[in-house]
Amino acid sequence: MKISYHGHSVIQIQTNGKNIIIDPFITGNSLTDLVPEKVKADAILLTHGHNDHVGDTVAIAKQNDALVVANADLTTFLSWQGVKTHGMNIGGAWQFDFGKVRLTQAFHGSGYATENNEIIYCGMPTGILFSSEGKTIYHAGDTGLFSDMKLIGDRHPIDVAFLPIGDNFTMGPEDAAYAAKLLQAKLVVPIHYNTFPPIKQDPQQFIEMLEDKNGKVMNPGDVIEL
Repeated sequence: MKISYHGHSVIQIQTNGKNIIIDPFITGNSLTDLVPEKVKADAILLTHGHNDHVGDTVAIAKQNDALVVANADLTTFLSWQGVKTHGMNIGGAWQFDFGKVRLTQAFHGSGYATENNEIIYCGMPTGILFSSEGKTIYHAGDTGLFSDMKLIGDRHPIDVAFLPIGDNFTMGPEDAAYAAKLLQAKLVVPIHYNTFPPIKQDPQQFIEMLEDKNGKVMNPGDVIEL
């Protein structure tokens, strides 16, 4: 399995001959190294409905005939735009041909802002547990710290945890470091920082806060192989 980071909360996974992308916010993301028209994806996984996570989902899904997996409210909204979807909800899991997806709780908002100054409700925000080839990845999405992260870690041994550290909208570095302790992941990677002024952070300082120093700062384009 190959996992790559592409700025903000964008993660790509290559496994079982399939390409998966999580939260493909590319257009408007000054930190990404991706170009929407060149992204290859068999599946798109979304944590919630905010614009900086839905991003280029519709365009990428249509050009690749990709399946979009997210909470049922968000997938309904996206299906109206002509893409293939599989709706789920918190606590549920499904085995796809590319891997197993389970949605966890997250504490955040989940509204999509339209060009007509409307907010479309997109269901509960979630985290994602993705399992394939005997490995498990946890993408926390946008969330504050919550104690059931310990339950997630206890029940699902996590190889890599992607945690937001930007503060203001999500956990800051201190809370994210505590979350890492609860999750007991083998490797922790910070996400959702430095894209906008309110979430400016030093990711290396976050790594130093981790009790086990089991963190890695990934620059856009960096790859982890499991």
